[in-house]
Amino acid sequence: MANSDPRVLHQFDCNGDCSNDKSAYAEIVVIRHGETEWNAANRLQGQLDVELNDVGRKQAAAVAQRLSREPKVSVVYSSDLKRAVDTAEAIASSCGGLQVIKDTDLRERHLGDLQGLVHHEAVKLCPKAYRALSSRRTNQEIPGGGESLDQLYDRCTSALERISGKHKGERVVVVTHGGVIRSLFERASPSGQSGRVLNASVNVFHLSDGDIWTITSWGDVSHLNQTDYLNSGFGGDRTSG
Repeated sequence: MANSDPRVLHQFDCNGDCSNDKSAYAEIVVIRHGETEWNAANRLQGQLDVELNDVGRKQAAAVAQRLSREPKVSVVYSSDLKRAVDTAEAIASSCGGLQVIKDTDLRERHLGDLQGLVHHEAVKLCPKAYRALSSRRTNQEIPGGGESLDQLYDRCTSALERISGKHKGERVVVVTHGGVIRSLFERASPSGQSGRVLNASVNVFHLSDGDIWTITSWGDVSHLNQTDYLNSGFGGDRTSG
């Protein structure tokens, strides 16, 4: 990713896996939900159900308007958490009144005892849980019922494969969370670096037969040029939730 401007679309080389035959793959447009007050306050959300703030609603409207001008979307899937559902419903409405299918496997990583804490206070208030969150061990669960990175990876990649199997030859929107999207990137590009996943960013995957995942674009927030989107990009990294 040579360009450091987060508003610029990153294109990916298909490495020979792209196909002109659209029936051979599902095109899945993965969107991170719009901003919440907890994003703006650097508060760890995990699976707590936090609503969009005013900026997040503007972001949802902007990404919805963008997708309404692009090739037809067949269906919209969403995490069942409200910040994702509200973003998904804005998209579904703009794309012809589509149904939103809620899927709990698209939820953010459960952060255990850290959920609800401000990020910079978490290390003092729950040091054991924070060490688990910061651990490089992908099988490290977080005290208080939190998931390991491996558990998150298995859950969300299986969900995307299941969705792909139902929609070969179609364009599908999936609205989810930063941690989930990073895991999907890891599945498609194990040696790559995803960077931060900004609110309301557009990330496009092609899932083909033969268990082939391809990223065709990444981190596009060009549609947010007219909104007050969160410049810090808090969220979507391995420690934010």
